[in-house]
Amino acid sequence: MNRLLHAYFPLRTLCLMGLEIALILLAFVAAMVLQTGVSGATHMLAYGQGILRFFVIAMLFLACMYYFDLYDSSVLSNRRELLVRMVQSIGTISLVLAALYSVIPALQFDHDISVMGLVIGGAALAGARGLFLLANNSDRFHERSLILGNGALAHILKREIQHRPELGIRIVEVGGEQSNSALQRTSTVQDDLTQLPDVVNLQRITRIILAPNDRRGTLPLESLLQLKKRGIRIDDGADLYEGLTGKVPLEIRTLSSLLFSRAFRPNKVLLIYKRVFSIIGAFLGLFLCAPLMFLVAIAIRLDSPGPVIFRQKRVGKDAKPFVLYKFRSMYIGPDHDENQRPAAEKDDRFTKIGRWIRRARIDELPQLYNILRGEMYFVGPRPFVSAQEEELAVKIPFYRQRWSVRPGATGWAQVNRGYCATIDDNAEKLAYDLFYIKNMSIGLDLFILFKTVKILLLGRGSR
Repeated sequence: MNRLLHAYFPLRTLCLMGLEIALILLAFVAAMVLQTGVSGATHMLAYGQGILRFFVIAMLFLACMYYFDLYDSSVLSNRRELLVRMVQSIGTISLVLAALYSVIPALQFDHDISVMGLVIGGAALAGARGLFLLANNSDRFHERSLILGNGALAHILKREIQHRPELGIRIVEVGGEQSNSALQRTSTVQDDLTQLPDVVNLQRITRIILAPNDRRGTLPLESLLQLKKRGIRIDDGADLYEGLTGKVPLEIRTLSSLLFSRAFRPNKVLLIYKRVFSIIGAFLGLFLCAPLMFLVAIAIRLDSPGPVIFRQKRVGKDAKPFVLYKFRSMYIGPDHDENQRPAAEKDDRFTKIGRWIRRARIDELPQLYNILRGEMYFVGPRPFVSAQEEELAVKIPFYRQRWSVRPGATGWAQVNRGYCATIDDNAEKLAYDLFYIKNMSIGLDLFILFKTVKILLLGRGSR
C-alpha cells in the first residue's frame, strides 16, 4: 500500500492510473501524427497550446474514470462491469469535451484528431485493463505472504486480502489439513513458531503479516529479525488493515493501542488551517449559493406550512451541544424534535420539495453558517443528536473519541459508507471516524472533499 494525501492506495492501482494517462496522451499524439504528419504534430505541440490541451484531456479522462469507479476494488476484477463503465466513461468524456470546446475553442483539437484520439485511446485502455486483469489473476505477480496469528485480526485480514487481488498479495496455505502443527494446518500461524524459518524457505515467503492475539511473549523476535535482514517484509497486521480498509479495527484495538498512536494529537498548524479554510470557504459558499438558497426558501414556504430553516441540537467538540441549521425537508409532525426517528428510503414525512433538496443535498447548505461560526469544519465526524450520541456511546467502545475534534459537514465515514441505521452500522462508521482522527491532514481533507463532490454529482447515499 502507498500513502497519498494521507490515504492509502494499492501500488498496482496507482501504476494503472499512470499507465492509462500515458496511453491517452500517446493516443492523441498518434492521432495528430496520422492526421498532420510528424512535422505538423511537432508544430501543434510546440506552438498550438498542445501541452495545455494534453493536460486538460489527461485530467478529464482521469476524473471521468475515477467518477465511474474504474479504480474501485469491486470493479477492477469484474470484466463485465469494467466494460460497461469503460464505455460509459468514454461517452461522458466525448460529451464533456464537446461542451468544453464550445466554451473554450482555443483548447480544441481538430475534429478528426479528437475522434481518432478517443478511438485509439479507448482501444489502448481496454488492452491495458486486460493486461491488468491477467496480472491480478496470476500467482507469478503476487507476493507470497504468511499471516502470523489465528485470531480475529488474522481472519478479517485474510478475508480482506482474498477479495482484493489488485493488492498483489497471495496468502499462502501451508501444509495439509491432517497435520497436527498449527503452522501446517492453516495460513494463519500462531501456535508452532519454531518452524517459521523453514516454512519461509520452503514456501518462498516474501512477506510476513503479524496478527497475533496478544503480542506479549508470543512473537519469535529473533527469527523475525533474521528474516527481515534477509529481505523478508514484516508488516503489522493492525496497521495493514487500516491501510487496506481506511478504518481502525475496533475488534482488536485496545485503549492502550490508541493511547500510544499518533491519534488525538492534532497539530496546531493543521487546526489553524482548518479554521481559516472554513471561514474563507463558508463566506464564498454563502455568497455563491445565496441566490439558490433564496429560491429554495421560497419553494419550501410555498410547498408546506412551517419554518424554512430546521434547527436541531447536535453534539459538537468535547460533547458540547450546538444548534445545527438545515433547510426543512419534512412536514411538521409530533416527532419533529431532537428525538426524531432517522429518515427512511421512502419516508412519508418528506415534502415534495424536501425530497428533491435532500437528494441533491441542498438541504445541507445552511450548515455553512455553522461552519462560519466555528461550530463545525467542512470535514470531520458527522454530528448526531444528543440522545442518539449518548446511546451509541454506551453501546460502542471508544465512541466518545469522536468528540475530540469538531464535527464536519462531510467526513471520511460519509464518503466510504452509506446511511447508518443500526448499532453495527454506527460501529463501522466509528471505525472510519477514528481512522480520520488518527490521520487528519490537509491532504486527507482535500481527498474527502474530492470524493464528496463525486457522491453529490452521482446522487449516492441520500435519504
